Amino acid sequence: MTDEYFMRLALREAEKAAAVDEVPIGAVIVKEGVVIARAHNEKEKRNSAVRHAEICAIEKATKKVGNWWLEGCTLYVTLEPCAMCAGAIVNSRLDRVVYGAADPRYGFLGSLADLPVDYALNHRPQETRGVLAEECAALLSAFFRAKREQNRKN
Repeated sequence: MTDEYFMRLALREAEKAAAVDEVPIGAVIVKEGVVIARAHNEKEKRNSAVRHAEICAIEKATKKVGNWWLEGCTLYVTLEPCAMCAGAIVNSRLDRVVYGAADPRYGFLGSLADLPVDYALNHRPQETRGVLAEECAALLSAFFRAKREQNRKN
């Protein structure tokens, strides 16, 4: 299976987030070609600033494997991770991160900084950027466009 295949699964998670009025970001974690965790943003649902898709997926994956080390795993996420999520990626020892759309305002895997590369951290996951970037960005743009239109009506 390809990066595009797993990113499409992450996009489905992002669509689930949008359906419940969460910012549409989705994530999946894969080990040995098998999805071991799926998640999307839950910030509004849980009233929590830390319930990003990546954090939710990492929590599920660590429970699945029975260890907080996620060596041998790849995270697919529709938007470039923020500083918090980049830190969690390093701390959980994910081998690889694949993301869709770049995030020039908050991205910490290449846009504002590249946390694992720019700092002397003990773990550096392999990074693959821009997989299905246009589709990932389009979903986010449509969500925020609808939000702005809704706010104008209110």
